[in-house]
Amino acid sequence: MVLAITRRYQGHTQVATAQPVFKFTYEDYRTAPPDKRYELLDGELLLTPAPDLKHQDIQAGLGSRLRRFIEERKLGKLYFAPCDVVLSDTDVVQPDLLFVSRERGRLLSGGDNVRGAPDLVVEILSPGTADRDRGYKRALYAKHGVKEYWLVDPVAETVSILRPRAGALVVAHTFGRNETLRSPLLAGFELDLDDVFSS
Repeated sequence: MVLAITRRYQGHTQVATAQPVFKFTYEDYRTAPPDKRYELLDGELLLTPAPDLKHQDIQAGLGSRLRRFIEERKLGKLYFAPCDVVLSDTDVVQPDLLFVSRERGRLLSGGDNVRGAPDLVVEILSPGTADRDRGYKRALYAKHGVKEYWLVDPVAETVSILRPRAGALVVAHTFGRNETLRSPLLAGFELDLDDVFSS
């Protein structure tokens, strides 16, 4: 539908057309074709392509180490994409990895998805999603109260840990090859990044 707007300007009639803003909701998202992976960002339904093999190797390596640490200490639950995180009626994301602490266990009570901000979100950058991971999703995670956000760059072979400060998620530390990642959120967790990026 196109809206036509008529207005008078210095004795002349002008007709302007405007495209109405249409936003998809979580209910629309739930009826999207199941054979594709989508995210819903500010009411826009975005198709997310399958990640390449390096991305998947990093996700598996990082995820297995995080899961072992979390389960041994009974800290909460770790999930891998695709797993819906419903932040609002118009924002549904599927982070590569996410951790929900026991203290935030209520977010899992529905059994279908995560309803609210996880404690930790990990996004592995890829050409098709890097801009939104660094931009809109970073702001979205800050707004909803994510405690720690990891941006993994497979090309630079770095992991940046972002933490909340003054309403934004800011880089607290960036780790690279030959370094050991330590997380303020997960006290005692240590990860040799050579192990992750060599997989």
